Amino acid sequence: MASQETPAEGQSYFQILRSMAMIGGSSAVNVGFSVVRNKAMAVLLGPAGVGQMGLYTSIVDLTQALAGVGVQASGVRQIAEAAGTGDSGRIARTATALRRTSIALGVIGALLLAAFARPVAHLTFGDAQHTVGVTLLSLAIFFQLIAGGQLALVQGMRDIANLAWINVLSGFCATVTTIALVYLFGSDGIAPSIVVSAFAMLFISWWFSRRLQAGRPAMSTRSLGEEIASLMKLGFVFMTSSLLMFGASYTIRLIVLHNDGVAAAGLYQAAWALGGLYAGFILQAMGADFYPRLTAIASDHVACNRLVNEQTQISLLLAGPGVIATLTLAPLAMWLFYSPEFHPAAAILRWICLGMMLRIVSWPMGFIMLAKGTRAIFFWAEIAATVVHVGLAWLLVAHVGPIGAGMAFLGLYVWHTGLVYVVARWLTDFRWSSANFRLGVIFLASAGFVFLATQILPSWQAMTLGALATLLSGCYSLRCLFSLLPASALPLPLRAFSRSP
Repeated sequence: MASQETPAEGQSYFQILRSMAMIGGSSAVNVGFSVVRNKAMAVLLGPAGVGQMGLYTSIVDLTQALAGVGVQASGVRQIAEAAGTGDSGRIARTATALRRTSIALGVIGALLLAAFARPVAHLTFGDAQHTVGVTLLSLAIFFQLIAGGQLALVQGMRDIANLAWINVLSGFCATVTTIALVYLFGSDGIAPSIVVSAFAMLFISWWFSRRLQAGRPAMSTRSLGEEIASLMKLGFVFMTSSLLMFGASYTIRLIVLHNDGVAAAGLYQAAWALGGLYAGFILQAMGADFYPRLTAIASDHVACNRLVNEQTQISLLLAGPGVIATLTLAPLAMWLFYSPEFHPAAAILRWICLGMMLRIVSWPMGFIMLAKGTRAIFFWAEIAATVVHVGLAWLLVAHVGPIGAGMAFLGLYVWHTGLVYVVARWLTDFRWSSANFRLGVIFLASAGFVFLATQILPSWQAMTLGALATLLSGCYSLRCLFSLLPASALPLPLRAFSRSP
């Protein structure tokens, strides 16, 4: 493998890994914070409290997606384009429009949620007793939307190191405040903890982004309006995507809640959080650096497809062993991250893991639509995904309980992966490389084998087979990763290990 890579390709793989290591490393630290935070929540409040936290978080995510109008995501693209030109004046104008728009949207979003707090609480929980908590969440909306504009500037400028620091410090603050407030006030401390965590994110993102501000250029009302219109036009599509994604998440939690109660919603929330934990390293890193890079070369189909294949290859090698390990150790993970009460959630987690493997495969291709700005195609692809996800959950949860929500997630990505591949072929004549096709077969087959073992074998036998599959896939991934990098990037003892057979 290494002998087949050109120096330029080796450097490209190295850049992808370097960025993913920084963002993934910060995410790994946040996992440690999550372990402590989730464990504390589980012990102090039980499944019902974890379910309430999940529902509050869904309300915040959904409102932020609606009120934010996708400006954070479109801001990343606009800043990345401006940075690619090297025009400091253009960067300053875009940054100024982004900052002012974020503040205005923060005010609007907070007022909207506060005004509709009572009906939102009644829709979510079936009564109005959580109205005060939902009203308090409006402050979190205000803080998070302003912070989103600052994060877009950092990401668009590809300041990956500072983005990693923001993730770590925000995770630390969220952990400390959540544990302290829930310990002091019980379930009444959940909403305040979300607000304080959002304020911490606002302050931390401001601290790091202030160095990137290229001054405050004098802008006429017309010039400012043109910049804002550019942000909003593409932002509307991103908003629709976020709204559909968070709306589906919120709806599925309601389906589980209304069919099986708040404790079942807590089990699903726990499985969902763990299912996305390891894969989240990969997906977050992908959005942080890969998206701005792809945007800069989106008009060059050959370069675009090569970068997507490189990103897919690295993502599969990094994520595959972790997903197999999570499949194997699902019951232990539930005990470690939560408490013995959450053991039934292991079955849900395993279905989610299978879906996450396909999600890793489909996401790099999905960025082609974003980088090329194909708004209509992206919009209808997201509509289709939402209909499939919610429709499957509605059908399955009623028949098999909360585990049906995990099955629905797998069904979603079986559908979505095929759809996105067809769209990518049409847009850029994209094809998976032979290396990616081989990796996909290996990891998907391994994950399927381990999953079947957990269903039909005694737990100790399934765990043994899963541990062996994890070990073998981990060694294979390391060898492949080393072989993709330039020899100069590896320590001497590892250079022999990286040679192709």
